Order: sequence, then structure tokens, then C-alpha cells
Amino acid sequence: MLSMRHLLEYAAGFVTLKALGWLPRPAAHRMAILLARGLYWITPKFRRVAEQNLRMALPDLTARERKVMGRDVYQSLARLLAECAHFPALNAQNVQRAVFYEGLENYQTALTRNRGVLFLTAHLGAWELGAFAHAWRGYPLHILFRPLDNPLLDRLVNSYRLLSGNKLIDKRNSAREVLSALARNETVGILADQNASLEEGVFVNFFGIPACTTAGIARIALHTGAAVVPAFCVWDSEQRRFRIVFDKPLELPTTGEKEESVRAATQQMTSVIERYIRRYPEQWLWIHRRWKTRPPGEPPLYS
Repeated sequence: MLSMRHLLEYAAGFVTLKALGWLPRPAAHRMAILLARGLYWITPKFRRVAEQNLRMALPDLTARERKVMGRDVYQSLARLLAECAHFPALNAQNVQRAVFYEGLENYQTALTRNRGVLFLTAHLGAWELGAFAHAWRGYPLHILFRPLDNPLLDRLVNSYRLLSGNKLIDKRNSAREVLSALARNETVGILADQNASLEEGVFVNFFGIPACTTAGIARIALHTGAAVVPAFCVWDSEQRRFRIVFDKPLELPTTGEKEESVRAATQQMTSVIERYIRRYPEQWLWIHRRWKTRPPGEPPLYS
């Protein structure tokens, strides 16, 4: 049932997207960054989470450096918001204004296996833009997503996501659709950097800390033989646009034990994500409680 909060959140989201979409792209970036600076000061809970995550994951940073990086996270999210607002104006002819490619041949090679492709990606840079632009380049994909708690906002966001020809798969009931897409040699994008529950995840090393991580990608890849291609969309300050980076398909480790193979593959994927986050730390979503789920018997890390 819709509440007043749902309506107010939808109104704020609708007005923000339309206003930023009306502005020229550079101006939209500047305006979104101003909004993000205000949001930074009125979200102390997220600031505390970012501070704690950075203290645990990057202990060599000074207090000043952690504070600056926490602000940079909001700036990175602002750029993402500005780009999303411009989705209705993007098409196959002008999408290069927003993105350029590095390693596209790695993705094309993965397609030749004819087993489908799994994009291993994270909440780094402009992940929504990466999937959106890739479809305009002639490579539509299926996006695994979790519906937003606000159904009005959820419909609004999804209407933007679908403009370039991508398809959505609700992660709550995704197995059959994902397997069908891979059987057709299609591509599925999965964000694999968030905290997972004990039921759906396995514990692997992430920044030196045990992190409960979704094992779904590893299980699907090992079951189907689908290629796993690390794919990230990161901000390039010199080009003033985003770079879509494709790594070579992963050679997943296999052992005699199925569950051990799943764990080893999940660790390999998580290590790739960590490597990219270390390369672009100011562009990752440090405000998420990534280490919330703890091994049985361990105390919580977040207050």
C-alpha cells in the first residue's frame, strides 16, 4: 500500500531526474554534485558506515583521507545520477559522448564460446550507465536487479533502465530466466559486491576481512560453462566521460568437491572486484554495510 512517504520520494526522484535531464550534460554533473554535497551532510548514518568501512579495508589512510574519500563517494554517485537522468537523450549515434570502451574484444571473444556471458560487476563508477550504453552499442543484456522498496520509484527507475533495449530479471526469482538467457548465448549482468545472507552466500576474503558473498554467479558459471567477464564502468577525469572496461574471461578454478569449487570461484571473482576498487576507491559504494553478515559466533562489526 502506498504511503505519503512513497509519494514524496517519488515526487523528489521524478523532479530531480527531469531537472537534471533538461540541463546540458556538464551542467547536470555540476548540479548533481551540489545536491550530493547537501545529501552528504544530512545522512550521518551513511557517513559513519563509510568511515568504518574505510578504516577496516584501507587502514593506511589517515582520518583526513578517509573523510575526503567519503565525500568523493557522494560525488561519484552524483555523476551516476546525472548520467541516468540523460538516458532518454542517449542513442546509438551519440552514446559515445558519455562512454568509451577498453577491452571490448574480451567480451566479443567470450561470446564465441556460445555458452552465454556473465558480467561480473560492482557498484563502482556508473554501473547503470555501463549496462545502458552497452545495449546501444548493439549488445543488449539482462540485468539482475532487486526491486526498490518504493514501488513508484521502482517503476520510474526501471522505465529509464529499459530505454536502450535491456531486459530486467528480478533477482528474487531469477534462476530459470538466467539459465534460459545463457542457453541462448545472451549476456546477464550481476552486481556481486554486496553483503549476502548466510543462506545465499559463502565467506571469502575481501580486503582481508571475511565477507559473506553471493555464490550464485559461481554456481551458474560452473554449471553452464558460461564465460565470466569482469566489466566495470569508471569515470575518466581526463576524458570527462566514463570508460567501460572488460577484462579477459576468467578461468575459474575447479576442484573435486563442488562446494569447494564454488568457494574458490567466488574468491577469485571477489579478488577481481577488490582489485578494481583499490584502483578506483573513490568510486565504490563505501556507504553499504558490506561486512554485515558475520560467520557464526562472531560479533557484529557495525554498531
